Amino acid sequence: MPDAVERGVRLAVDVGTVRVGLAASDPDGLLATPVATVARARRPAPGERYRRDLAQIVDEVRERGAVLVYVGLPRHLSGVEGAASEAARAYAGELAQAVAPVPVRLVDERMSTVTAHQALRASGMAGRRHRQVVDQAAAVVILQSALDAERATGRRPGERVVADPPTHGPAARGGAAGE
Repeated sequence: MPDAVERGVRLAVDVGTVRVGLAASDPDGLLATPVATVARARRPAPGERYRRDLAQIVDEVRERGAVLVYVGLPRHLSGVEGAASEAARAYAGELAQAVAPVPVRLVDERMSTVTAHQALRASGMAGRRHRQVVDQAAAVVILQSALDAERATGRRPGERVVADPPTHGPAARGGAAGE
């Protein structure tokens, strides 16, 4: 059963145009906690395989032994997808390729940023400081929602992202990815 829940750390990613928020769960999938806010990069640094933001997520997946990565899929309140959804899908595709064979799933993130701002206000954090942490707070909201859905249904929520085959490098030429 491919969507069955297995024990292990899960990560969540809140994709923004400027920053990416990261959150992680405990191995039992009970509680989501903030990890980091990472600046988005336009392209890989010279000699690097992935952009810095993707490389940091790959490192987190490996260091934590994550079994799954959730990526928030922004939708309008009506459920319709727009340009932000398209950008999140593209990012999730790149991420799925980078962290393979660890699965990546897109989950509905409607209202996650609003909820994160409300939680930060409730904690007494000044509004001007929200920008520094709202992305990771939103990632916590996304992950906690996914964890709650896992416990309620016994299945992974969202849709599985299929990693696109590489378009350049040794893997695209039929060689091993590490060549």
